Amino acid sequence: MSLSDPIADMLTRIRNAARVKRKTVNIAASGVCEGIARVLKDEGYIDDYSRVDDGRQGLLRIHLRYGPAGEQLFTELDRVSRPGRRVYMGVTRLPKPLGGLGIAIVSTSSGVLSDRQCRQKKIGGEILCTVS
Repeated sequence: MSLSDPIADMLTRIRNAARVKRKTVNIAASGVCEGIARVLKDEGYIDDYSRVDDGRQGLLRIHLRYGPAGEQLFTELDRVSRPGRRVYMGVTRLPKPLGGLGIAIVSTSSGVLSDRQCRQKKIGGEILCTVS
């Protein structure tokens, strides 16, 4: 099966798995998806992720994280830049989801970073998605 937008597929799978309280979710592996998973782990939205060999391109197994009462840690996981409309922003214009409580995931020349890391390094890039 060929995907035209693997990032949107990843976000949808995570969103759907979190709604039904799954512990893990499998996603087709790619470099950008692995970067997004790394940022989500660093920011505390998921417990862990690992790359699983399936004989083809591989899978990312993401271990979801929930609050103390079993609630989701995010309410929205939205794709911003799409294949038909790319959204690029400089460091001064990066969004602050939920007034800084959420994160924006940005693809930069230094790899996939959160908006906080972009502000520290003073670099902008393509806004992949927001988590709030």
